[in-house]
Amino acid sequence: MSNPIAKSIDAAALIADLLRHEPFDAHERAMTEAVVQFLRSTPEPFSSTNQAGHITASAWVVREDGLVLLTHHTKLDAWFQVGGHVEPDDESVFAAARREALEESGLTELRPLSPAIFDVDVHRIPARGPMPAHLHHDIRYLFAAVVDEPLRRGPESRSLEWVAPGRAAELNPSESVQRMVRKSQRLAKGIAP
Repeated sequence: MSNPIAKSIDAAALIADLLRHEPFDAHERAMTEAVVQFLRSTPEPFSSTNQAGHITASAWVVREDGLVLLTHHTKLDAWFQVGGHVEPDDESVFAAARREALEESGLTELRPLSPAIFDVDVHRIPARGPMPAHLHHDIRYLFAAVVDEPLRRGPESRSLEWVAPGRAAELNPSESVQRMVRKSQRLAKGIAP
């Protein structure tokens, strides 16, 4: 049986976007290359049932005042950007990132600051239930939110907060979040990523 997700997302277009992406550092460059290789070698890279791993979509959401949106993920018990799995109705990974951000935050408006990939990360997800430990090949996009719109946390979140970039780095000191904080600070200063 074919995977409906594989039909709806164009892996070749995502590979082209990844090849155009300018990684922030050598670590992100290596992860970007790993995701390209994963897409080229995996029959169903978008399927969340793929036990080796799959492509996920995230949104780094910022406000005009410089705060960033973080969610405290219930299952993983840690702070992250909003995001999740690609669904059959998603036309692209970008569309999946936007949908996930809206669903997980309760926001009704998001403005993409660029259609280009903002960040790439590969990270291990621990085993849970019948799903073994696997990799998330996370493609992240940059969005701006309406400043005064209230947040509404969903069932996957213990908490949802706008935080200063420095606080985001404290809540999740992983290289993944630290790198997105550095990127958004550079953008706030008008420096190209």
